[in-house]
Amino acid sequence: MNAPLKLTDRKRQAIVEAAIAEFRSTGFESTSMDKIAATAGVSKRTVYNHFPSKDELFAQILHELWVSIASSPPAPYDPAAPLRAQLLDLLNKKMETLQDGYFLDLARVAIAEAIHSPERAQEMVARLSVKEEAVTAWLRAAQADGKLTKADPVLASQMLQGNLKTFAFWPQVTLNQPPLDAATQRKVVDATVDMFLAYANATE
Repeated sequence: MNAPLKLTDRKRQAIVEAAIAEFRSTGFESTSMDKIAATAGVSKRTVYNHFPSKDELFAQILHELWVSIASSPPAPYDPAAPLRAQLLDLLNKKMETLQDGYFLDLARVAIAEAIHSPERAQEMVARLSVKEEAVTAWLRAAQADGKLTKADPVLASQMLQGNLKTFAFWPQVTLNQPPLDAATQRKVVDATVDMFLAYANATE
């Protein structure tokens, strides 16, 4: 059981959550630290004690996004386990992250701001690629084991994760659609795995 957060940590988290709400509502440039403080229910001095600038507050949001992406890395490839079962487990964990409400809020803020800042967009793409390398490494191990005879690991990783995002990330982030229900999540994961295995000339 996790220990309760200290008051200062609770205030810090309240500030981050308030910033996410305000950045989503009015955009990064139009959001003031005064407004963030009011939404968080803390003084402006408290906000600046935790985050000396709005840029540092935004950097914290990006940091939390990267942490949430890496919070549940895929299990190592297991030569003794069925390939399909391992892929289902891998993509179900990915789906769980993509459909988490807090993660989606973080992503909405980060992507909206990246559109207006090419430098931030480049940083996001670079860091996201590093975080998603775990899937590529898993696929390389499966290929080395002779289970994936056709698929290029880098391309295959993009295909697998991109297909999930088509249904379970981009509609929620760009169109504000609700997360998929459990049955639809399973359907998307099952179809993605089966199509991929047919393409990859997988051998059990």
